[in-house]
Amino acid sequence: MRSPIRSDALGKLILRLTVGILLLLHGVSKVRHPGSLEYIGKQLAGIDLPAALAYGVYAGEVLAPLMIILGIYSRLGGLLVVGNMLFAVVLAHRAQLTSLTDHGGWSLELQAFYLFGGLALLFLGSGRIAVRPD
Repeated sequence: MRSPIRSDALGKLILRLTVGILLLLHGVSKVRHPGSLEYIGKQLAGIDLPAALAYGVYAGEVLAPLMIILGIYSRLGGLLVVGNMLFAVVLAHRAQLTSLTDHGGWSLELQAFYLFGGLALLFLGSGRIAVRPD
């Protein structure tokens, strides 16, 4: 008999729900406050990229989390999250790459969580407990 504490499917579900729900909240905030896209667009223009790429934040922070939560093309959702977070770090957090907080933690802990959580989902997939298991 298998121990319920050793369940790959449940572990993948917990990872999917954690990354997906927490990141989706950031996306919902951007949907509710579309002015944040202006800031992102200006950051993109500052590195000679089209400001219209700012709409990609909806793919990375709304569409991808929904894909991950539901378990529909979770690997693709993970890839979108990784791309989203790489853009976020390059555009808004470069100066913090080597800095620590006042309490000794890395200044980019949250961004690293989403980046590496997305990377883990890219490699692991959805698991069995999903709308479309992969």
